[in-house]
Amino acid sequence: MTVAATAWKSWLDATLGFFYPEICQLCGAERATAAEGYVCGRCWSKPGAVRFIRPPYCERCGLPFEGQLATRFECSNCREMKLNFSHARAAVVASDFVLEVIHRYKYQRALWFEPFLAELLVRQAADPLRREGWDWIVPVPLYSVKQREREFNQAERLAARLGANTGIPVNRRLVRRVGPTRTQTLLNRAQRALNVRGAFAARPGVDLRGDRVVLVDDVLTTGATTSACAGALRAAGADEVCVWTVARGL
Repeated sequence: MTVAATAWKSWLDATLGFFYPEICQLCGAERATAAEGYVCGRCWSKPGAVRFIRPPYCERCGLPFEGQLATRFECSNCREMKLNFSHARAAVVASDFVLEVIHRYKYQRALWFEPFLAELLVRQAADPLRREGWDWIVPVPLYSVKQREREFNQAERLAARLGANTGIPVNRRLVRRVGPTRTQTLLNRAQRALNVRGAFAARPGVDLRGDRVVLVDDVLTTGATTSACAGALRAAGADEVCVWTVARGL
């Protein structure tokens, strides 16, 4: 962990510890600290609650695959979609437990869960990103109206945590969301792709020629949103765009 990341963590622990008791915000029974995102070890360790993604998985989108594989595997979703990112990876499977935490974090402003979610992402993503020599970390932007309503962009906050731990600069000024879209939650794969078509654009004057970009979001399901955003970055000249998310839907 970098000096900046350590200082940020110490400040957050002190601030949250002043306002909230050290109790798990999920079960309400076990001790949990601000540094743990107020998620206790018992909740962490429940069967199926937190499942870190390990190989084998789809080489393109990171979808985990049960069993043994002797060759590179690409899932049917990736074979049927034109994806603008080189590859996507996620820290954990989008279990009911993880999705509940993300939902409360995003829609109920339960910001105390952020260290828990950031730790999942950093634990899996930081080492490979340091080795691979990426130029930028870019959070998937929200449409301006939605960001004002929510008061924060979860992708920006998670990207900041990842940047602090990798030393890769975070830039939220490279790409913007140019219009509102429906929530993707209840849409099928084709509807998701259509919903976000043309939803992103590089900001005027952005020139990413020669740059390699890490796109960060909270959850990846079909990859439609991140692919649309990656397309805008590629249109601005980015040599390569990869994706990292906290969770991967199955």
